[in-house]
Amino acid sequence: METALQVWRSRADLFSSVAARTSDWNAATPCTEWTARDVVDHVVSTQREFLDQHGLAGRMPDGGDPGEIWRSHERLVSGLLADPAIAGRAFDGYFGPDTVGGTLAGFYGVDLIVHRWDLAVSQGLDAELTGPDLEAVDAAMDVFGRQAYAPGLFGPPVLVPDGVVDRCSRVLARTGRRA
Repeated sequence: METALQVWRSRADLFSSVAARTSDWNAATPCTEWTARDVVDHVVSTQREFLDQHGLAGRMPDGGDPGEIWRSHERLVSGLLADPAIAGRAFDGYFGPDTVGGTLAGFYGVDLIVHRWDLAVSQGLDAELTGPDLEAVDAAMDVFGRQAYAPGLFGPPVLVPDGVVDRCSRVLARTGRRA
């Protein structure tokens, strides 16, 4: 079984790969009214808010370069998850009992998968999600239930036209996206 750090790293590494190839931070994304810069800001700020609730946030990275802001944040989270006492810290979460590591790898890890797709689409890059990516998002949406559509989480699901059978389109539709 993978540790929270291993799951986080695998999802963060793929997000980092797309962020490193992002050249137009003002490009529109599939997230309504968000640019590529806004996506990175959302990813970092929501994770920092979560970490702050647990006394772990540190300072929000400064600067105008979203790539550097992400890299700084990624180093912080990886360092925190490398400490078993922090990763295993239990709390009552939005979706029930969890750990700091479980939430970062699970909820925020799924956020990284979906927003990696958003960033890639904004840049015209290969936005392919793997079978394990789609399984993680699909399973998470099942667990989140209606709470997934609370303000600030996912957009309302979109209808997939009859005849569309590809799994990516169907899973992303659950997150309010059209593939």
